[in-house]
Amino acid sequence: MIKIDAIDKKISDLLIEDGRMSCAKIAAKIGDISERAVRYRIDRLIKNEVIQVRGNVNAAALGLTVCADVFIEVEPAQVLDIAKTLSSYESVSYIAYSTGDTDISIQVFAHDNSELFNFVTEVVGKILGVRKTHISFVPIKIKDDHIWHIPSYCVSDKQ
Repeated sequence: MIKIDAIDKKISDLLIEDGRMSCAKIAAKIGDISERAVRYRIDRLIKNEVIQVRGNVNAAALGLTVCADVFIEVEPAQVLDIAKTLSSYESVSYIAYSTGDTDISIQVFAHDNSELFNFVTEVVGKILGVRKTHISFVPIKIKDDHIWHIPSYCVSDKQ
């Protein structure tokens, strides 16, 4: 386990604010640390898998304004296979095993309610081993820290 100090935390906080912030700017904002020391610390944090510096996708900016959590009850012996199948769909941004009334939970982005409904009923619902689904719309997110790739269907061929 790597030790993290207050400077490491400040560096991480600044990178969350702006993942493209230069080491020089981070050093200036923190004060009393060199650009070289900041670069070393970032490299160490990345190497030890404490942080990752990536671009996060804003789904709403791509027209994917509907977000929902979908809870899925499946045949017990098929949980892993169904989760792997679900991971192949670009509109699915999150997959996890759950406990309780459902076996798998996913988060889905769609352009509208109809697209979401069709995905859940015509795609998810027809996967062999899926018993039942429950859609829970997410109208407001308070905190969101996952990483998600831009789906190919949102990328324009025109430049």
